[in-house]
Amino acid sequence: MFKNILQFFKGKDFLNQVLEDFKTMLDAAEEMFKSVRKKLIYNEDEPGLKDKIYSIDKKINELEKDIRKRIVEHLAVQPSVNIPTSLLLMSVVKDAERLGDYSKNLYEVTTLLTNPINLNTYKNLFSNIDSEILGLFNQTKDAFIKSDENKAISSWDNQKEIKTKCEKIIKELSTSKLSVNEVVCFTLISRYFKRLTGHLTNIATSVVLPIDELDYYDERFKGE
Repeated sequence: MFKNILQFFKGKDFLNQVLEDFKTMLDAAEEMFKSVRKKLIYNEDEPGLKDKIYSIDKKINELEKDIRKRIVEHLAVQPSVNIPTSLLLMSVVKDAERLGDYSKNLYEVTTLLTNPINLNTYKNLFSNIDSEILGLFNQTKDAFIKSDENKAISSWDNQKEIKTKCEKIIKELSTSKLSVNEVVCFTLISRYFKRLTGHLTNIATSVVLPIDELDYYDERFKGE
């Protein structure tokens, strides 16, 4: 799908600018996640973290609106343009915007904790999921920007593993003897990790899916 997009817009400033801004959205969301991860999991303080997180989230939102506006304007002046291409771009920028939202939600978990997370407790529950999500950010960017179909398919395998782990964590927490505060915060973290991986995978797998099946990679390839 995306190789067709690149061919369609080859040499056009419109796609170049949209892709550049889209990559900026992904880079910004990754920066948010990295900063929040340090505070939330490892209790590493960063001066002005709250302002930084909300500022980056605002930047991502503005980029999403700007990209969508340019796509609509592009369609208005070029009615013969490839409509599925524009719809795909509209879809993935929304996924990128949600990455910022869930990274911000993870920051808000830090304000709910009565005490910093016990790293041993976290590791026993989550293992290295946070590191896997960081890897998925890079994998997603390579899959989409470089139209790497192998990395797109691989991202789905990684997402399935993280999703399974997150669901297992919530089951364990339901019978845990941890404090109520810990159970609530760890449950939120698990949910937000799961949603982050979902939106990253939606972006990556758009490389190999037709427009009408975006976000349904699992249903298309179930049983294969």
